[in-house]
Parts: sequence; structure tokens; C-alpha cells
Amino acid sequence: MKYPKIPLAQTVVQLCKAKQIQHIILSPGSRNAPLTIGFTHDDYFKCYSIVDERCAAFFALGIAQQIKAPVAVVCTSGSALLNYYPAVSEAFYSNIPLVVLSADRPKFLVGIGDGQTINQEDVYKNHILYSANLKLDLDEKKSKKQDDLPIMKSIENRIENFLGLQQSIQDYNESEINKAINTSIESLGPVHINIPFDEPLYDRVDALTVNPKVILPNVEDEIESDYQTYAEIWNKSDRKLVLVGVLSPNSVEQKFINQLAEDDSVLIMTETTSNLHHSKIVPNIDKLIAALTPEEYQVLKPEIVLTFGGLIVSKKIKRFLRDYQPKHHWHVGKNKANDTFFVLDKVFKQNINSFFNAFLPLTIANQSKYASFWLSQLENRRKNHIDYLNKIEFTDFKAFHSILNTVPNNWQLQVSNSSTIRYLQLFDVNPTLEVFCNRGTSGIDGSTSTAIGAAIGNTKPTLFITGDLSFFYDSNALWNNYIPKTFRIIVINNEGGGIFRILPGHKNTVNFDYYFETKHHLTAEHLCKMYNIEYVEANNEFELNEALSKFYEPSNKPKLLEIFTPSTQNDDVLLNYFKEIK
Repeated sequence: MKYPKIPLAQTVVQLCKAKQIQHIILSPGSRNAPLTIGFTHDDYFKCYSIVDERCAAFFALGIAQQIKAPVAVVCTSGSALLNYYPAVSEAFYSNIPLVVLSADRPKFLVGIGDGQTINQEDVYKNHILYSANLKLDLDEKKSKKQDDLPIMKSIENRIENFLGLQQSIQDYNESEINKAINTSIESLGPVHINIPFDEPLYDRVDALTVNPKVILPNVEDEIESDYQTYAEIWNKSDRKLVLVGVLSPNSVEQKFINQLAEDDSVLIMTETTSNLHHSKIVPNIDKLIAALTPEEYQVLKPEIVLTFGGLIVSKKIKRFLRDYQPKHHWHVGKNKANDTFFVLDKVFKQNINSFFNAFLPLTIANQSKYASFWLSQLENRRKNHIDYLNKIEFTDFKAFHSILNTVPNNWQLQVSNSSTIRYLQLFDVNPTLEVFCNRGTSGIDGSTSTAIGAAIGNTKPTLFITGDLSFFYDSNALWNNYIPKTFRIIVINNEGGGIFRILPGHKNTVNFDYYFETKHHLTAEHLCKMYNIEYVEANNEFELNEALSKFYEPSNKPKLLEIFTPSTQNDDVLLNYFKEIK
């Protein structure tokens, strides 16, 4: 086996291996050559080459999202690591373990006008769990030029001091690498390891010259000591709302959801990205609450809100709970708790299952009509939902209905942001599907790259549903040699940012069309030809249903279905929906 000659590169690679970081996404460059040599010559690692660093980082994010373990991205010096920033911030707010390995020039070459050089240390400082700025290995031949080395009078003293300083640097680097990767594992989020290399960069050796110390991560759960106090408050309440954000599938044991759902004083609200299912939960929050009157909001107002999972899509539920604040907001989870409703008064900083295992045996089901009343209201809205579908024209809304009715069982569903994820909340999604969306920063950038990475990290076939702007924004995601043949993309093309048409503003003006909706006449057809993706389009309901009937059949390459909908009708259909279903 070949190894990079530089000890620091060997140290990084060996510690990644020791901590079972197997997926390595490399972007081409020279300064990161020692790392590329180390990773690609060891069969333990699964290495991917992706040129565009922004796409590479979101691709890595998608893999990490699925395997729930750190994935590493490796880049050269300069602006390369700045292109990682959107994915780093998404990982930060979505609690996804991502390890950024950025090669850098030595300190004495930074700030003197050398090419491809920026200030890389702590570059992600507001959106990172830990930044490790490693030290340059010493080179005995260059020791006179090192600021750290005093001038030695004798050769013996020089060698002795050189070896001592190098060992000190090696110990420091090992400690920092261990701490960074352990932080990503323990706290689930991104870390940055900045690694200076001096030339020569491409030298190789046949044997390792370092054996770095491995410090194991600490993944123990915190245990609350005062469950009884909170159980007493819980048991006295007749209106309790359990609100669930983004969750990976199978995060919560079904028995706990079953117990909560059978308590009529507990109303459970989830979203498609919660990946929780039960007949007595509200999976369509906006469908239920969008058209409520102030008097009805007062009836819905809970005494306790218990939240777990990640961020919430629905702006309406957030606004409701800020306007009609509960007495208590408790959050369960090991990661950061957000005071979204400005009344957060307790955080159970532990695994959800361990919390319920300790807490629920202390609770008593109350006699109440809180949950049953609102579940009956939801059933009425579901009937009106079907009636509404039968009388509207072909628009985004009807397209989503057709799509969601045809997705095969047990697929992974990746969804882009903006209108796409919001439409999805209005439908009852097949419970066998696993649903994911980048809700950490809720940006349209990187959705396609994330979906492709997720298709690599999950053995299930993947469908990615996206809007046109999000798709074209991340079109470099298709510049990727790893897209599975089972991968499917549906682009809903309404020729612009349709979400702006449902927000307050002056629609149907030149200014609005150009600067907000950003109207266009682009299609995905030529991109599909360039990247060898099977392309099909649909312009009406009949063509859509015809296309969907064959879309999921096995093929020799990925498929993309582009659905064209009328941009000037979609907003009216959606806005009227909330009035009609009540």
C-alpha cells in the first residue's frame, strides 16, 4: 500500500479510519494531494470525486443524513472551502455529522500574496461545532527557516530539539483531530479541520511513519432526575400538544406514539418530515389550522407544548403558538433546543426514547375531548380536500396529488424547499415512504446534490421532487458519476419562484415578474441529454398520469419527469384551498 510521505496527512487519514469515517468526498486540487493519496490508496475508504465543492458538500450531507455517521469532504486551499459553507450551515442547523478537511498553505505563505490563499482558520466560526487548526510538520532540512526553531550551535542539540518539537506538534495535532471528529460524533454536526501542508506534496512511502493515539468519543445519555415534578404538571393538564419536527425514520419507538395517541388530552401534530405515523395524529397542520377564527384558536390553545425533532416547516403553527402561548414549552433532545414560541421553560437533554421510557409510566390519561374534537375537524377537512381536488384545474396542487398517489411503497422521498415541501404538508403521504428535506436553513441550494448523496447512503430507491428554480440552481449536482439507475427526479416547472405569488406583494407587474418570481422559459431537457438521464415531460393531467404509470419501472439510467404547470393559476388554487376545505 502507498501512503503520503507527510506525517500530518498520515495522521489525518489514520484517525478518520480509526473513527470509521468511510465515505470520503474529494474535490480536485494540489494542496490536498497528500490527503487524496492517503484516502484513495486505502481500500477501507469509499472515495468519490466531485469537482464542484458546493455540490460535493451537499452530496456528503445526503450520505451522512442516511447513515447517521460522519462523512468527510476534502478540498484544496483558497476559495474551495468557502463553497462548502452552505452545506456546513445546513449540517449545523440539521444536526448532521460532517467533517471538513481543508488543505492549507503553511502560515508563512499566508498573507504575502501567494496564489490560491485565503485566511482559512476558523472560517466557519459561527456555524461549526469545532474548528481544529493543525500545525505544520517540521522539516529538518528547512528547520532554520521555521520561526519556532532557535538556532542551535551543535548538530546534536539541533537534532534533539527538532525531534522534541516535532513530537510536540504531532501530539497537538492528534489531540485536535480526535477532539474535532469526536465532537461531530457526540454532538451530531459539522466540524472543520484545517491542515497546512508544505511542498513537496506528492511524495509517497511504502510504510506508515506515525501511529496516532485514538481517543474514543463519549456518547452517553444525560438522565433527568426530576421526571415526577413534570409528570404531575402533565397529569393536571387537559390540553397537551405534542409537536414533532424533522425526524429520521424509526427514531421513536412506536409504542410511545401509541400511548400518547390514546390519551384524549394529547393532540399530536407532525409533518411529512417527522416520519411518524398513527391514525390519531394530525399530519397536515396547515390543513387543520389555516382558516381558524380567533375563537377557534382559543379552543386549540394548549396548556403544555412538548416538542422533539428538528425544525418545523409550518409558519402557521409557529405564529399560532406565539400568539396563543402555552403555559409550558418542554423540549426533548440532545441537541440545541429552540425557544421558538418564546416560552421554553424545560429541556430534557436526552434521547427521545429514553425520555419517554422514564416519563410516560408516570403519566395518567386524562378524560378530555381535546384530541378527539380536533381529529374530527381534520376528518371533515380531508373530505373537503377531495371535493376541492375534483373541481380545480390542472395546477401544482393537482400535480402533487397525482405524484403522491403513485410513488411505490418503501421508497425514499427527498424534497426540495420553498413551495415543494409546503405542498407536501397538505397531503396524506404513504406511511411506507421515508421523507427528507434540508430544513436546517431551508435554502433551495443543494437539494439535488443532497438527494443524490442520500440515494448513495440508502439502499432504497429514491424519488426527488423539486421546483424549477431549486433544480436549475443546483444543476451541477448532475455532474456526478454516482447517480443510481433507480434514481428518479420530478421537476415541477411553473416558470419561476411560484412561492412569491402566495406571499404578500404586488403580483403581475414587470417588477414582480423580474425581481421576485424571476420568470424564465428554461427546461431540463438539454441537461438530461448532457448527463445521460432519461427525460419525459407532461403538460396536463392526462400526460402526467400516463408518464407516472411507467416512471418507476426499472431502467438503465436515471429518469427525470418535468411537469409544466400554469404559473398564474397555482397561487389562486392554493390560497382558495384553505377557505374551501373548512
